[in-house]
Amino acid sequence: MNLQSIISLLCTIALLLAKDVSAELSNSRRQLQYITPWYEHHGQCDLVMMKDEIFADGLGLHMHIRTKIVGYWSYIQSVAIKLGNDILEIEGSSDPTEDEAHYWFNHKYQGDLKDVAGFPVTHEPSSNAYKRSFAIDLSSKYPGQNITVETYKEFVRVRFNETEDVYGNTVGILGDCKTGKTYARDGVTSMDDLVALGDEWQVLPYEPRLFHEPSHPQYPEQCVKPEDPNSERSRRLVESAISIEKAEATCGAALADPLTVKECVYHILATQDLDMVGAF
Repeated sequence: MNLQSIISLLCTIALLLAKDVSAELSNSRRQLQYITPWYEHHGQCDLVMMKDEIFADGLGLHMHIRTKIVGYWSYIQSVAIKLGNDILEIEGSSDPTEDEAHYWFNHKYQGDLKDVAGFPVTHEPSSNAYKRSFAIDLSSKYPGQNITVETYKEFVRVRFNETEDVYGNTVGILGDCKTGKTYARDGVTSMDDLVALGDEWQVLPYEPRLFHEPSHPQYPEQCVKPEDPNSERSRRLVESAISIEKAEATCGAALADPLTVKECVYHILATQDLDMVGAF
């Protein structure tokens, strides 16, 4: 097999892994929605993850994510959540020696954080030096429900049980709670192109400013696009120091759920970091 054939095969394998993960996550959205710490196709900008003006009897919910691009993929660098008049912003860190969480409460760094709009918040590190979590307990309004933000190194993810009675009225880059379909801002036009979807849900000037400071780019400047994913992925995979087999073995030894294993493998190959298994 010549070099070009090897490159093509490796590229195909990576694409299939990504598509399998994406499809299975979409199919499972009604049970549990969670956001992986990177958005390969969305580039770099501030995005409307979800919003619902009448959330919790009119209190309102706005959730924005800030992505950072790395070659042909990007990750969630920080997330900002607005409930009522309170804003909680959370960011990761790649320094394992740091013993403090990076968060802003109502735009004040490490402000007094006990609750967000009356919903209690707990935040604590895990046994892994890189990992932290923040949980907003929504039980007083929605029994058994919470919004959890996890950080692993510089990566951020958001977890929550996506049920129609809680999130059925939300709009944003996540799409429709009931079907998993993604739409333009008009709520009618279906959007399957992830690059176009990212541009569509870039935070606009009339939307609330959730992050404590602006970051490049801001509308009307469009989201920064990733490098050509096919050629860049091919080159990276050929140069890869971590094989697919090694990634599969690492993820399979630590994780039980097949979908999570697939996701873990893809992310290890993208980041070239076996420690990323700790994020799952």
